[in-house]
Amino acid sequence: MDRLTVVDEIFLRTHRGMGTPIALQGLWRTSDAMEPALLQAIHRGLRLGPLGRRVAGSRVPGARRSWRPNTEAHLLDLLPNAASPSEAAGPAGAIDPATAGGVDETGWPTALLDRRTDEGLAATFERRDRISGDDHDSRSTSASAESADGNGNSSRAARAPARGRLDIGPLSESSVLAWADALGDDLDPEFHPGWRLSAARLEDGGTVVALTCSHALADARGLIHAITTALRSLDPTAADAKSSTSPENPGSLPGSPAPVGERGCSTSSSDWADAASQWVTVFAGTARALHRRLRRPRVPRTLNYFDDVTGPGPISGGETESAPTRSDSTTGSSTTRRARPPSSDTSSDRHLRPLLLTFDAADWNTTATALGGTPNSLFIHLTANILWENGFPNPTITASLPVDTRDEPRVDNDLAMTEIAVHRGDTPATVRDKARAAYQRRMSSPAGLPEEILQVVPDRLAYALSKGAGERDILCSNIGPFPDEVRKVGPHLCTRVAARAIHPAIATFPRTQLSGYLSQLDNSYTLALVGLTADHDSLPDSVRTACAAVGLHPRSW
Repeated sequence: MDRLTVVDEIFLRTHRGMGTPIALQGLWRTSDAMEPALLQAIHRGLRLGPLGRRVAGSRVPGARRSWRPNTEAHLLDLLPNAASPSEAAGPAGAIDPATAGGVDETGWPTALLDRRTDEGLAATFERRDRISGDDHDSRSTSASAESADGNGNSSRAARAPARGRLDIGPLSESSVLAWADALGDDLDPEFHPGWRLSAARLEDGGTVVALTCSHALADARGLIHAITTALRSLDPTAADAKSSTSPENPGSLPGSPAPVGERGCSTSSSDWADAASQWVTVFAGTARALHRRLRRPRVPRTLNYFDDVTGPGPISGGETESAPTRSDSTTGSSTTRRARPPSSDTSSDRHLRPLLLTFDAADWNTTATALGGTPNSLFIHLTANILWENGFPNPTITASLPVDTRDEPRVDNDLAMTEIAVHRGDTPATVRDKARAAYQRRMSSPAGLPEEILQVVPDRLAYALSKGAGERDILCSNIGPFPDEVRKVGPHLCTRVAARAIHPAIATFPRTQLSGYLSQLDNSYTLALVGLTADHDSLPDSVRTACAAVGLHPRSW
């Protein structure tokens, strides 16, 4: 069976209050309205695809948690559109239930907008947290409220969150991020479904779709792989006919993948065998580390795995400085002076400030070349300078750089981490050289201790050992280009896409002050930023100033 990795379990512990809460999110925009039936088909493809799994514990001491098939999921979450009383009224003036708290002619849910209130609050709907299974039946799992129509679509009721924002569509462009930021609740791959598909209509007539999942389930490239697999399942001719006719997969859609666990997962190793392997690795690795330390007490300092395994964000991909290959996390050393220890901050003056920006890819690449760098080194340089413009006081910024280590497409957290120090006088050219050197090493465990030790000790001890993992001043995650399959959703052309991390219900802030996620679709780069500083309102001005300094011209996403 598939087992959780060290990185998987670090992210899983964040669901228990041990670490910065984090979920990954992919966003797609189309210029026209998408049909709920199409979104439901994508939802089913995701449910039967590689995201359809959950965490199962083990009673054997030392055995790793495992992944098990799970086709239950949060229902498709469609933000209801507002309908005024006049629009919902029938010929005799009565309210038509088809448009008042029901669905419109396309199947999209609607909510009656009460014009009699001062702020035009939407009618209140009872919300029930729903779970959908193979038979499209649903059952309540918590006291949260969500309603569903007969097609299995969940319509979240209008509610008035902070700042009086109405959770009701169609959304204006300025309210898309506020809506998307609220989609990370109730994602827990151990006790609840770990992902959610949501969509909302836009005022310009388009649609925005969000796929949000726990970081324990997948990293950014894994999330993209999952949605790509689901989109492929919409075309029955693109899949092996056996997937829909084989008696082993009787319930699968034509062209859709079989549930996880029915697709070649190994069942040869038992919990006892896995525990034995883990303990042998831990004891042998610890003995070797102690032996090396006794023989050579003054060894070059290595990057500390327990402090530096991974940061609050998705993985990097498409790096241009080098082509990192899969490597053992205990290899490689760094002569870089170690950064100050990570620290968390519960200060009430720190806030989340998300931004989504687009850049012309040709301009970005030309600017990078003119400055002696690459698109990736320009991204790191720009992110550091945005933080300085936003008031960061230190002359040196330590950047955490995730690196994709997968050798084939899969949803796992398949990443390694490295870091560089960015100085005030650095340029994209000098950052390029630093990044090239950094990609040749990996953050490793202290004194060569085996990373598996985090999986055999109790969770709270493992959290104490790995607390602050990967937290640096900035996180720069180059996700790379999106595959061709995401350019179209059925007949609808995607005009913009983005991938980023969100932090649901964050209470304790990490050391990280600014996270950046760079992705590309066709001729555009999307830069997703998450500020975690006290000066969150000044972040847009800081972006404009830093971009102007290198000749870049950002546009709103």
